[in-house]
Amino acid sequence: AYERRFPTCPLIPMFVASDTVNEYKSEDEAIHVIERRCKLDIDAPRLLKKIAGVDYVYFVQKNSLNRRERTLHIEAYNETFSNRVIINEHCCYTVHPDNEDWTCFEQSASLDIKSFFGFESTVEKIAMKQYTSNIKKGKEIIEYYLKQLEEEGITFVPRWTPPVACKLESSTSHTRRPVSPAINIPDSATKEGLNNKELLNTSSSPSEPTAGTPDDKLDADYIKRYLGDLTPMQESCLIRLRQWLQETHKGKIPKDEHILRFLRARDFNIDKAREILCQSLTWRKQHQVDYILDTWNPPQVLQDYYAGGWHHHDKDGRPLYVLRLGQMDTKGLVRALGEEALLRYVLSINEEGLRRCEENTKVFGRPISSWTCLVDLEGLNMRHLWRPGVKALLRIIEVVEANYPETLGRLLILRAPRVFPVLWTLVSPFIDDNTRKKFLIYAGNDYQGPGGLLDYIDKEIIPDFLGGECMCEVPEGGLVPKSLYRTAEELENEDVKLWTETIYQSASVFKGAPHEVLIQIVDASSVITWDFDVCKGDIVFNIFHSKRAPQPPKKDSLGAHSITSPGGNNIQLIDKVWQLGRDYSMVESPLICKEGESVQGSHVTRWPGFYILQWKFHSMPACATTNLPRVDDVLASLQVSSHKCKVMYYTEVIGSEDFRGSMTSLESSHSGFSQLSAATTSSSQSHSSSMISR
Repeated sequence: AYERRFPTCPLIPMFVASDTVNEYKSEDEAIHVIERRCKLDIDAPRLLKKIAGVDYVYFVQKNSLNRRERTLHIEAYNETFSNRVIINEHCCYTVHPDNEDWTCFEQSASLDIKSFFGFESTVEKIAMKQYTSNIKKGKEIIEYYLKQLEEEGITFVPRWTPPVACKLESSTSHTRRPVSPAINIPDSATKEGLNNKELLNTSSSPSEPTAGTPDDKLDADYIKRYLGDLTPMQESCLIRLRQWLQETHKGKIPKDEHILRFLRARDFNIDKAREILCQSLTWRKQHQVDYILDTWNPPQVLQDYYAGGWHHHDKDGRPLYVLRLGQMDTKGLVRALGEEALLRYVLSINEEGLRRCEENTKVFGRPISSWTCLVDLEGLNMRHLWRPGVKALLRIIEVVEANYPETLGRLLILRAPRVFPVLWTLVSPFIDDNTRKKFLIYAGNDYQGPGGLLDYIDKEIIPDFLGGECMCEVPEGGLVPKSLYRTAEELENEDVKLWTETIYQSASVFKGAPHEVLIQIVDASSVITWDFDVCKGDIVFNIFHSKRAPQPPKKDSLGAHSITSPGGNNIQLIDKVWQLGRDYSMVESPLICKEGESVQGSHVTRWPGFYILQWKFHSMPACATTNLPRVDDVLASLQVSSHKCKVMYYTEVIGSEDFRGSMTSLESSHSGFSQLSAATTSSSQSHSSSMISR
């Protein structure tokens, strides 16, 4: 399919023609190298072409196919103006090391403009425009030729096998990994994530591990049983994001089902999904959401007057949550409990929903990752539009949307009154477009007719208050007695209490203004432990020791760096006049931590005195081999707005007499992701030397 774009390709208008310059084939036909000279009509201003004295530019492209190693390497460089502009591009198609049904594609390029008649900036923009356009069309072009092949009846090409004379030699030399002794690269290389079951069925590779086991996440039966129908591209996105989490969030990897929710919420855009997933993991850890079902008991007012609860399941096996919003005194609940208590209760409902999804997946034998919500609006009136109540509702929607994406399978809104459009106008802008598509709204008794409730819920479990025969144990709600109302001051204090129940602290880090924490050690051989998450930007983590105490900590002025977050402080302890090596010393090598990483570690102190943990802004170094910055560096610099970073940290000191056996392991990365993380193993031995684990 890839070869079909030559000698010219109608899908690439600027690709005018190409000529074969050199071609080589090995005797066993495993290696095929072909070099072409390609003629391109660059979309550039006519004046620039006239000044340059050319109408077309020429590139040399070299394609190296290795059927034995199952790789296709594509190299290209410019021939025209090579003394003024240097362009190099490299593409590589390979077979995924963990799943032979997938094709990996990698592409990189560099541009170095030495001089171009004073139009260097224009040439750079043109080159970037053309390159971006080609990247966007790459997959479309390869799929076009694949479809063309399928229409001709070609759906696969047999793998390359060595000639008979080479088989003995091959069998003795390839003992490392008997996975793929042969390949058909043109077919596999052009898949770009497309399925290739036929190719797998013809291979003679050893059988895979037993299907459906937790350790075999790539197994097709496991995916079908627990994750549902995924395209190869979606599977690849899941594996890549999980692998990134394994590298940066050691010991805190959410289950595949949870990672998949965030990918679906961002249409499998890995960068966007990674961003919101990291923010959510940090949020869960900071507020100990994983423990909410085990450690938090809802106030009696909620149990009596919150008109919502779980009620069997819908026809698709999704857990069913019933909310009688019209019967609920939202104003009374907010006045009696406050916004934060309501939010925490909704979070506990969502956590229970995740648990029920896992249970129903086991019961029904198919993946169930979302639930159905039935909202009865009978009784909804202007009282429900009380401004603080609407504000609390919007806050709850915002938090749920950010941390529980793709958990709502369907929302059935029944008996919507005339006042509902007013509420919908206030609320709908805060609801994600994908979520909004799942809403079904019925006015009056329309839910009893065709296309109504019976299409989604079995007749036997329709609640009695909706005309069904099933007794629903959801509280009926009612007015909250005013005797239970609390003052604004009481509610404010309660709100602070609820959301400061965390062992973690937040800090802001600025360029030139690190955040520092002082720890005084009386007994040598004590152990300083730390656990922190880099929420924003890249930082450098240092540990220093000083025999004398630094001056009282000074907080960075709010005006200097425009700090607006109430939870993000900045404390500096090391005086400007202190000199490293004289007034204080470094006791651990600096550790560069990237945005989104979780870092846990410990240090066994050698001397008493004052230890300072420091988080410092990390400036991106320029690439050493080229004047051009790396793409990762550019993206990182864009993300760190106003040179500000943010960390969330926890530190603890263990006395020398309590060191042995006081923790399961100083090396353990296990923390507060008990429900969403896979089982984490930890060492049972304590270490007597400093270490940092990621």
